[in-house]
Amino acid sequence: MKIETLSGEVEPVLDAGLGALRTERGNLPLESVDIRAAVTGLSARVTMTQGFQNPFDVPLEATYVFPLPDRAAVTGMRMEAADRIVEGVLKERGQAREDYATALAAGQRAALAEEERPDVFTMSVGNIPPGERVTVRLTLSQPLPYEDGEATLRFPLVVAPRYVPGTPLDGPPVGAGTQSDTDAVPDASRISPPVLLPGFPNPVRLSLSVDVDPAGLSLDGVRSSLHTVTTDGRTLRLEPGERLDRDFVLRLRYDAGASCAVSGETFTVTVLPPAGPAVPRPRDVVILLDRSGSMMGWKMVAARRAAARIVDTLRGGAEGGDRFAVLSFDHEIERALPGGLSAAADRARYRAVEHLARLEARGGTEMLRPLEEAVALLSDDGDRDRIIVLVTDGQVGNEDQILGRLSLDGIRVHTIGIDQAVNAGFLGRLAAAGAGRCELVESEDRLDEVMDHVHRRIATPAVTGVSLEMPSAVPGSQAPARPGDLFPGVPLVVRGRCTAPGPVTLRGVAADGSPWEQRLEPVATENPAATAIWARAHLRELEDRYSSGVAAAHPDVERIIDTSLRYGVLCRFTAFVAVDTRVVTDGAPAHKVIQPVESPAGWDTTLAANTLGAPAPAPGGYGAPPAAPGSYGPPPAPGQAAPAAPAPGAAPVPGSYGAPAPTGAPAPSGYGARPDAPGSYGPQPAPGYVAPPAPAAPPAGGAPGGPARGFVHARARMPRHEPARAVDTRSQVAEELRRLRAARPASEVERRQVLADLGSRLEVLVPGEFTELAAALRTCDDPAGPRGHALDELWDRTLSELAAYAEPSERKPFWHRRPR
Repeated sequence: MKIETLSGEVEPVLDAGLGALRTERGNLPLESVDIRAAVTGLSARVTMTQGFQNPFDVPLEATYVFPLPDRAAVTGMRMEAADRIVEGVLKERGQAREDYATALAAGQRAALAEEERPDVFTMSVGNIPPGERVTVRLTLSQPLPYEDGEATLRFPLVVAPRYVPGTPLDGPPVGAGTQSDTDAVPDASRISPPVLLPGFPNPVRLSLSVDVDPAGLSLDGVRSSLHTVTTDGRTLRLEPGERLDRDFVLRLRYDAGASCAVSGETFTVTVLPPAGPAVPRPRDVVILLDRSGSMMGWKMVAARRAAARIVDTLRGGAEGGDRFAVLSFDHEIERALPGGLSAAADRARYRAVEHLARLEARGGTEMLRPLEEAVALLSDDGDRDRIIVLVTDGQVGNEDQILGRLSLDGIRVHTIGIDQAVNAGFLGRLAAAGAGRCELVESEDRLDEVMDHVHRRIATPAVTGVSLEMPSAVPGSQAPARPGDLFPGVPLVVRGRCTAPGPVTLRGVAADGSPWEQRLEPVATENPAATAIWARAHLRELEDRYSSGVAAAHPDVERIIDTSLRYGVLCRFTAFVAVDTRVVTDGAPAHKVIQPVESPAGWDTTLAANTLGAPAPAPGGYGAPPAAPGSYGPPPAPGQAAPAAPAPGAAPVPGSYGAPAPTGAPAPSGYGARPDAPGSYGPQPAPGYVAPPAPAAPPAGGAPGGPARGFVHARARMPRHEPARAVDTRSQVAEELRRLRAARPASEVERRQVLADLGSRLEVLVPGEFTELAAALRTCDDPAGPRGHALDELWDRTLSELAAYAEPSERKPFWHRRPR
C-alpha cells in the first residue's frame, strides 16, 4: 500500500506510527504489563508487573503514565534488573524525587512511583543500560464495590486523553505530556501521555489473571466485560492479544449481608437498606448531558438514551409532581426547555426527549459551569428532593477545581460514566461529594441494566442522614466521614480504626419520616488488606479536603504524609523510590522517553472537518496524515517538503523519537516532548507532505459570528487566552498586590475604601477570576460592612488570594498546587 501525498506517492515503511523508530530490539521501552489479582470475598490483592527494555544504544530513562483502580491502596514496589532485586521505600514525595535524581546523576539504576490523581500514576525508571530489561512490581489492595447482588472488580488499563481548561501557566512544564499546565489544571503535563496511532503494530504484551475465593459467600455467577476471558475452575485469564485500551471489569454475583468485621484495629461496617417500598417524595431533577467531542460514537447514543430514560421516569401531576431541567453542554450550555425548572408534564417531557434526540458530539468539555448552573437551579424549596444526574465519560483534567468550587449542600449528585476507559475516579469522587451513586456503562449492552439501577437511585432514599456510633472508634478515622444515605439495593460501607471490638449502632430517618436504627455485633476476621484499604479511603478524603481548600494547607499536608507513611500506602504527597547501589552508567541517562499509550477503545480516531464553521486542524494536529519513522517532530514550514525517512536501524534524525534535541533548540513537539508548536498534538505529516498555511486563529470567543462551535477533541488545543495575556493579568494583579502591601491605612474608613476600590478594579482586570473576593470587597462600601477583626481578616484574605494568583507557585512543588 502507498500513501498519496500532494507531491506524489511515497513508499510506506513497516512499523511507521506515532514515535516509531525501528531497532533490532523494538521501538518502545514498555515491553509488557502483567496483572495478577486474588479476590477474597469483597476485597482483592493485586500484583502489577511492568517490564521495561532499553532498545537504544545509550542509557535510557523511561516514563509511563498509567491508571490504577481509584480505591486501590498501593502498598509496595520492587525493582528487578539482571541479578539485582531492590525493594522500594515509601518517602515524602520531595525527598523521594531527590533520591531518584541523585541516583541517576551517580549512574545508578532507580525507579520512582508517584500518584497524580487517585486513579492516575507515573512510573519512572532511570539508567536502564542498552539492551537491559528492568521489571517493576507494584502490590495493591482494593475493595470490591457491592451493589444489587454483585461485587465488581474494575481494573483500568489506559489513561484516556482529558480536556484541559484554563490559562497556560508561565515557566517550564512539570511533566513531559502533550498538554500545557494551566491555572485550572496545574499538572496537565503529567496526566497527558502521547497517544499511539490506531493499529500500532507492536503493542505492549498484556497478561491478566484473577483467582476467585468467595471466602464463605455464595458465588452464583461470574461476568466479564471482555469476551476473551476463559475459566479454569475459579481462575480466569485473558487470552493473548488483548491491548491496553479499555477497562477490565469482572462482576461476581454474591449473596452478602449486613456485618461488622474487625481485623486487628480496623473495622468494616456493611449496612443493608431496609426492605419494602419507599414513600415517594416530590423531586427537582437537573439532568446534565455531556455532548463534547470525546463522547462521539456509541457513547453519544448511549448518553442520549440514558438521559431520555431518566426523563421518562419523572412523575407528573399538578401537586406533588416532579420538576426538571435538561442541560446539554460542551463549551456551551443548551437547555431543552426555556426558563428554570419545568413541571414534569407529558408535553415538557416530550420536548426534552426531542432535544436529546438531536444532540451530536462536538466541542470541549467545560464541565464546571453547567454544574454550577444546575446547582443554581436547585434552590432549596421546602420538602423536595434536589437531584443532579450527570451523564458523561468524565474525561476532564480539572477534577480538583470542579470539586473545590461546587457547593452541594443538600443536593444529591448521581453520575453515569459512559466509556470503555471511563474516568471512574473523578465520577466516584463527585458522587461521593453529593451523597449519591456512581454507575459505569462500558457498553450499550449494559445500559438497560444500569438505567434500572439509576431509576431506583434517583427515587427517594430508603434511609437518610445515616450516622454511626461505636464507642471504641478512633475519633476522625471514619471513612467516609459522613456516611450519607441508604439507597435500595446498595449497601453502605463504612471503615475506621478502633481501640477494641465493640457494638455498632446506626441511626437515620426512614423514607416515611420515622426513626430508623440498626445494631451490629462485631465479628473478628483475618483480613490483611483491611488496614491498607481503610488507609487509602481515609487518605482520599484528606486529599479531597486539601484540593478543595476546605482546610488549611499545612496541617492537612502533614496529616496526609504522616498517615501515608505510617500505614505504608502511597498518596499524592508521598512516593515509592527504589535505588540500586550498583553503578551501571557514567551518569544521568542520555535519552528520555515517555511511553505513549493506546487510543481508548471505542474512541473516534479521526477528526473530520468542522461542519459548523470552525477551521480544520493544522497539519501535525490530531487528524493529520500518519507519521513516518523518526518524523514525530515539528511539521515542515509551508512550501517545504519533509526530509526523507531514515532507513530501518539508521541513526535517528535530530528532533525525532530516539534522538535528543539539538543543543539550545526547543524540545521537539513530538513523542516524549511537550508540544510547543500550535497544532502539534498528534502525528506529523508523511515525508513529502507539503503543509498548507495554518488557519488563522479565531477571534476571542471563537469563530466569527459567535463562540467556537466545532468538534474539538480532548487531544486538540481549544481556543483560549494566549499566554501573553496571562502574563499581563498577573503583572497587573502583582502591581495591585504591591500597592496593598505598601500602604495599610491605620484608619478603618480608609482601609474599607481601599478594599472597595480594589474590588471594582479586579472585576475589570481579571473578569471571573476573583468573583467571590470581589463580592466580599464590595461590602466595604456598605455602612454595615466589615469592621474590626472581620476587616483585618478580609485584608489578609485579599493579600493571600492576590499573591496566589500573581506570584507563580514555583516555591511549591507541583503536587502541592491547588487549581484556581
